Amino acid sequence: MIKEKLAMVIDSTSCIDCKGCMAACKVENHVPDGYWRNWIKTQEAVLNPEDSGVRVNSHFQPGNCMHCDNPTCVKACPTGATYRNETDGTIQVNKQLCIGCGSCIPACPYGARYRHPEKKVVDKCDFCKTRRERGELPACVVTCPTKARVFGNLNDPGSEAAKLLGKGTAVRVVNAKTDTKPNIYYLGITQPLDWPVEAYIPAPIWAWENLARPLVWLAVGVNALGVLTMLGKQLLLPEKDDDSEGQ
Repeated sequence: MIKEKLAMVIDSTSCIDCKGCMAACKVENHVPDGYWRNWIKTQEAVLNPEDSGVRVNSHFQPGNCMHCDNPTCVKACPTGATYRNETDGTIQVNKQLCIGCGSCIPACPYGARYRHPEKKVVDKCDFCKTRRERGELPACVVTCPTKARVFGNLNDPGSEAAKLLGKGTAVRVVNAKTDTKPNIYYLGITQPLDWPVEAYIPAPIWAWENLARPLVWLAVGVNALGVLTMLGKQLLLPEKDDDSEGQ
């Protein structure tokens, strides 16, 4: 069991779409122009066709990498560069192992990943890993003027995030065909709900993981068994007496 389970609990009804969280993240993590590590989804107001009055108010929903418990992006990575940190449950990218193939990008239902145009590796939200190592909260959490974002360890019942989640009113925004068990939770009513897409793992990666890799390991196992068998014969079977051949 992981020691920590870092997560974010968001009261999207408090979001005013100021985009302070997006700007803070961009500056803190040196995100290149034209790309973002986080976002704010918008549910436009819906008019009642009978009386032309507003039926549903506009709604703003902040988000970022969901740091899922069942991450399809990890399954799509051919080198192991994308992995789940077993210490805190976050999904991280080892840039030394990343080959920039981008297979993990369509495997994320939330569109949380992009290929860095200069570094040629995949980048995404890491819950401000560098700030956390300094004992600080993620930049988006600190910057939010309405404190809509609450960050913490769900395994610590005393954390504010765990207390909010314990009220039992939180929801996850998921794709019906790809429930990755996200660790971004929204309090009460949140909109929109239909924007995550079905995860897509490129066919070559799927074939490697489900067909080629097992065959490779089977071949390795058979070869290893043959080597061990030969070694066992040499150690256990008695050697022939050379003198008997000359008689």
